[in-house]
Amino acid sequence: MSVWDSIVGQRPVVEMLSKLAELSALENRGAMARDAMAQGAQETEPSHNREQDERRVRHGLAQSWLFCGPPGSGRSNLARAFAAALESPDHGMGDTPSNVTQQILAGTHPDVTVLSTDKVTIGIDEVRGLIAQSEQMPSTAPWRIIIIEDVDRMLERTTNVLLKEIEEPAEHAIWMLCAPSPQDVLPTIRSRTRVVNLAVPSQAAVAKFILEHTDVDEHVASRASRLAEGHIGIARLYATNERVMSDRDELIVGVLNLRRTSDAVLLAQRLIDSAQGQAQEEVESQVDRDERNFRRINGLDEGERLPAELRPAFHAIGKKEDVRRRITRRSRDVLDRAFNSVASIYRDVGVLQNNAEDSAGLINLENRTAITELSIRIDRNRAVACLEAVETARRRLGSNGAPLLVCEALFSSLVP
Repeated sequence: MSVWDSIVGQRPVVEMLSKLAELSALENRGAMARDAMAQGAQETEPSHNREQDERRVRHGLAQSWLFCGPPGSGRSNLARAFAAALESPDHGMGDTPSNVTQQILAGTHPDVTVLSTDKVTIGIDEVRGLIAQSEQMPSTAPWRIIIIEDVDRMLERTTNVLLKEIEEPAEHAIWMLCAPSPQDVLPTIRSRTRVVNLAVPSQAAVAKFILEHTDVDEHVASRASRLAEGHIGIARLYATNERVMSDRDELIVGVLNLRRTSDAVLLAQRLIDSAQGQAQEEVESQVDRDERNFRRINGLDEGERLPAELRPAFHAIGKKEDVRRRITRRSRDVLDRAFNSVASIYRDVGVLQNNAEDSAGLINLENRTAITELSIRIDRNRAVACLEAVETARRRLGSNGAPLLVCEALFSSLVP
């Protein structure tokens, strides 16, 4: 049992980071022991001073990291695991998770801050707040660690605010940034971090993870991992949420049955409705979990009247404006996932057209007959053009294009 057990298909990276965490722990203990001896036996607690921090940094641990990998590769989970390994006394390798490890993975440790956003962009004030936190000495752990998920969502002026701190971090601070690829981050940031590239987990590794962490059978786990194309979170979603899997099946059939522009318009509306429904269900479920957790933390039973002093914080959890914004963000994530599914059709068409099924396999095995017919109706150039149309739709959506218009344009361009 270790903090790395939830990281799927990244063995070389895990081995490297776990070794660094172990070396960091040894160096920190050595520095503390030397300080204690130098300060005398009457010193009851190791002091956090500049000299000690400088010694701790000199062992070679980078203080600015950039974890890169495709969506679902586990880059954010890897950053959290690395943070837990650096902060925990057992560097994340204990038989049972330490309190420090549990707190970090749960997002409640005072010295580890995670910025994740459900907005389209990360705000400049949020980054300034993180910088202020990074300047503070850690309260209980060796390091003050700041993790920023989806750093690619920063606008350039926000990134410039972060730049100086990444270049010259406080001696007790470690920054961990996460992005799909190094190219999604400004060169000025990229050049000042240690870049760690994650691989796409294999279908077998993802299926094994699903079997170990859910109660689904082997067939469901295998199919979910295949359709998710290496995305761990989506594979788990497919395996455990029948609605999401059913909506994907309907989308694939809808694209394969496109014959007229009117079909495209109707399919676009169905996809938008599906995305809105999925997003609303997910956000409302999260709000419900957060509200129940709030009551539990404050010792309140379900339905028990809230004390006046707790009501503002409780009602902020389900604030209508915030919920609406989160639903909008999640619906765009659902659409992005749908675009991946659409692209998988033309990927499979290309596999068949190039006689590569034995080596590359098909993603949409359940639709093999229809995909085979499509591979005969269109040529290779047309298949590539369809893949490019999906990427165009993705860029338009990322640029705040109207979702319905984006989907109508995409499906119209896919009509044979």
